[in-house]
Parts: sequence; C-alpha cells; structure tokens
Amino acid sequence: MPKKPFKIAFFELEQWERDYFQKNLKNWNMQFIDSHLNENNTNQIKETDAVGVFIYSVINRKVLDNLPNLRLIVTLSTGFDHIDLKECRRRKIIVCNVPHYGENTVAEHTFALILNLTRMIHKAYERTIRGDFSIEGLRGIDLQGKKIGVIGTGSIGQHVIRIAKGFEMEVIAFDKFKNQKMTKKLGFKYVSFDNLLKNSDIITLHVPYNKETHHLIDRKAVAKMKKGVILINTARGGIIETTALLEGLQAGKVGGAGLDVLEGECFIKEEKQILSKHFLKECDLKTVLQDHLLLKQPNVIITPHNAFNSWEALHRILDTTILNINFFLKKKPVNVVK
Repeated sequence: MPKKPFKIAFFELEQWERDYFQKNLKNWNMQFIDSHLNENNTNQIKETDAVGVFIYSVINRKVLDNLPNLRLIVTLSTGFDHIDLKECRRRKIIVCNVPHYGENTVAEHTFALILNLTRMIHKAYERTIRGDFSIEGLRGIDLQGKKIGVIGTGSIGQHVIRIAKGFEMEVIAFDKFKNQKMTKKLGFKYVSFDNLLKNSDIITLHVPYNKETHHLIDRKAVAKMKKGVILINTARGGIIETTALLEGLQAGKVGGAGLDVLEGECFIKEEKQILSKHFLKECDLKTVLQDHLLLKQPNVIITPHNAFNSWEALHRILDTTILNINFFLKKKPVNVVK
C-alpha cells in the first residue's frame, strides 16, 4: 500500500506566504484557510496531520478533540500561549515555534533612527524636496567615540552592540541578567542603571515590557541623563513615560528621540501580528498617532512599529517553519516548545 501523503493545513497566511510554502514544500498535501483555526472550521481539516498557525488560532482541548490525526503544530510566531501545551503533551502532539527571526532587523532599525537624528537626515530630506539645498542648521555629530548605553543585552541588544562597535563607539550596558561571557566577546561592560543614565550620549532600549519595565524611563530617570542625550525605543511604548519624555525634550535635557513604539499602542504580543488583518480590525495605529504631541517635536522621529518589518525577517519565519516541518518528518524535531 502506498504511503499516505503528509497533510498540513495552514491558517492566517497572506498570498505571498502561501506561494512560498507551495514552492518550498513540494509533494505535500497542503491546505490553506483564510481565517484562524477554531472549533467551527476544524471539520474542514479532519484528516490533517499537522497545522501551521499564527497567534489568533487558539488551539485548546475542543479544537484538538476534532483533529484526531494531528501530530504536529507549527506556529509562525515566537510566542505560543495560544496553544494548550499541556493537552498537546498528553496527546503526544509536538509543538514547534520560531524562536528568533528579527534580532538584526530591529538592531539595524535602531541605528537607522540614531543616524537620522545624529545627521539630521529627516530634516535634510524635507528641505531638499522643497528645493532648498542650504545646510544651515544641519550640522550633525559623529558616532565614533560616543558612549552608547544599551538597556537589555538579549539577542537584539547584542546585535546593537556589534553594530555600535563597528562605529567605534564605547558601549556600556545594563541588564538584570548579565551575560559576562558576552562582555569579552563583544567588548562592552556592564554598569548600574544610574551609571548608564548619567554617562550615555545615546540610550537605546531592548527589554521586554512587563511590570518591572513599565515606565522604566520616567521623570527621575530623565533627570539623571546627560544633557542632550538621544533616546531610542524600538521595544515597547510603555517602557517610556510619555510625559517625562516630552518634558525632557522641551527642557533640552533630551536632545532627540527615535521611537518605533509609543505608549498607548494596542497590546502587541508578536510584531508580525501588526501585518494581520485581524489586528487591523482590533487596533488602529493611526488613531494612536493622530494628534500625538510627540509628532510635533522637531527633534523626534517616529516610525509606525516597523522595526521588525523586513523581507528577510519575514522569510526567516517561513524558512524556520519549513525547517520545523522537515525535521519533524525526519523524526528529529527542532525548535520544540517544552
């Protein structure tokens, strides 16, 4: 009897993602469904061996009860709290995620913001499209020799440090969980939080948002910073107290800010969800941006939570998912969520 083809059903994909899977997962029985996986559409995939989902597909006991042949769940995300792991383990269903995909992408966007502010590229661009080629008021500063304070030395923070060293900057860092091996490898040193605030020419944030980091940068923190400091946030908006930042900018304490995130954004678990049509229904970033006082500051650059959004990063999600499926079929599963 011929071997039954491996069946996988994908949910919540854009057309280009479907095309990519069809090109790179040949000879497999694939099914694509526009909506997220739920109890109401499991009847469409009764025979499936695997599902590929994103965070809007809540896989609970009821969903699993309707999928008796399910052996593998691949989530196209880093987070996995939309999946009942305990129930999957009980049923011996393997769950794989995408642990990393945008570290260098976000780090590069961080420096795009830094360079825009230090060389006034945004102001020069606005001037030249009006036909004004004067350089008055556009004098910038070098990064070489400047001290950059990196708050958070996880994967993204480490990429930021590597780039900073390429600019011959001095790097100091603060992290609750220190990686001492990395200090020698990358050439930076850990300092206290207050030390970093007082001595950094540029401060960039790369920590998760939680109770401990809520308003980590508040009035007290801003007061301790060097006059003219540049502040960069590509992490989460709530890490910076907006009022404190505005006061710092208006008083000249903060020389400039580059923000890819703003306080008041809808709750974002996973950057890729911003691209989802489901996200657009429940959260309108335009509403957040409209009339925001920070938009009116001449030394502030705001991008619309776009640091993660490169073709390479999005392809890494798909490539890792393909890898997860291939290694599962080889009975050597990788990126398994424990």
